[in-house]
Formats: sequence, structure tokens, C-alpha cells
Amino acid sequence: MTVQMIPGRAARPAAPLVLLSTCAGIDAALTAATGEVLLASTLPPPTASPLRRVDLDNIARGVRYRVLLDDRVRELPALALRLGQLADGRTEVRTLAALPADLTVVDGATALMPVERDSGRPAELAMFRLPSVVATAVALFERLWQPATPLTAWQADLSWRERELLALLSAGCTDESSAARLGVSVRTVRRMMAAIMDQLGARSRFQAGLKAANRGLLATHHAAGPDYAG
Repeated sequence: MTVQMIPGRAARPAAPLVLLSTCAGIDAALTAATGEVLLASTLPPPTASPLRRVDLDNIARGVRYRVLLDDRVRELPALALRLGQLADGRTEVRTLAALPADLTVVDGATALMPVERDSGRPAELAMFRLPSVVATAVALFERLWQPATPLTAWQADLSWRERELLALLSAGCTDESSAARLGVSVRTVRRMMAAIMDQLGARSRFQAGLKAANRGLLATHHAAGPDYAG
């Protein structure tokens, strides 16, 4: 499910619900954005992007975007890199372990959400302008946004030393013993770990270990390795 929120000028009184069955109708709703678009999107296909051409055009003309995606997008290096490169002062991209729905809010006045159809017919996108519905959509987005992890342009692979450090810590080694095994200072170990967590989009050492293990990034043995200055 995808929701985009765009705050801006107050909307004129309008019908509380409009079904948008065409791309042109969706694009028209987004093109009207002047301030900010809030977009929450479940994981897209590996070759696709959650941002439409109209979204990229909006960003180019200065509309602020906050984009919220599923953590699994980080497992798609090419897509994660493209999205991370979008991050600047007016565009922020974050990821969360699980998103409950797709949502778009335009200028805080219009909410776009999928609506299920009867008899197995494909879902349509509903456009809501009812203030209470839009406010609920914005509140949901903000609640999900706060704990989400920023997505930046990061490299998919860790260095040998970073992989070895994660393996040592995952095996129960302390910072001190890991530093001794790697031939670096404890301060270097802690600096490396902070960089690894940032690179993997992890909020704790434990989560960093899980993410690295799931991606096959942990070293499979604890060799002495090259010498490093601490």
C-alpha cells in the first residue's frame, strides 16, 4: 500500500473520496504538490523505484519529500544506492522493519490510499480530502517515521576487517579481546563498530550482527589478518 502526503495550501471544499483508476489521475494529484509529500511504500520490485516520474519532477522543482520504505530495500544494492543518492536537504529516505500500508499525503491536504475492490477486481487508489482522514494518515506516517533508519548512499560490502570484527563480537568477544585479535586499539574497534552500524542501517550492535549474517557478510573464520594501526 502506498501513501504520499503533501502539506501545503488549504484545500477547497471537495468530495471526501475520489477513486483514481488511471496513472494520469494519480499524476495530476501529485503534480499539485507545492510544499511537502509524505510517501510510505512497501517494497517495490527489484527493478522498480517507489518514486514515479512525477515525484522526481516534484523534487527537481523544490517540493520536499519524506520517503519511508521497508528495510528489505537495503538488500537491493542498486536501488538502495539510487535512493540514498536522492537524500539531500529537501529529500529524506528512511527504512523500517515492516510497513503496515502504502500511503501518500500531499501538502497535508490530500491523502492517497489503495482501496480493495469486490469480486477480485484490482484495487484502485482513493484520494481523500476529508480533514479527519488526512490527519489520521499524517499521524500514522509520523509515528512510523520517528524510529525509522535513514538510508544513505552506502556500499553493499564490508571490508575484511569489518567482517572479522562483526564475527568476533557475534561470537561473544569483548571490545578488548576483539581489538587484541585484530591488532588495533579498543577505540578503533568502537569507531569501526559505529561506522558499520551506520553503513548497515542498524540501531544496535545486535541488529548489525543480524543484518550482516542475513546478507552473508560475516567472516567465516577468525584468522590473524593483516596488521592495522590503532
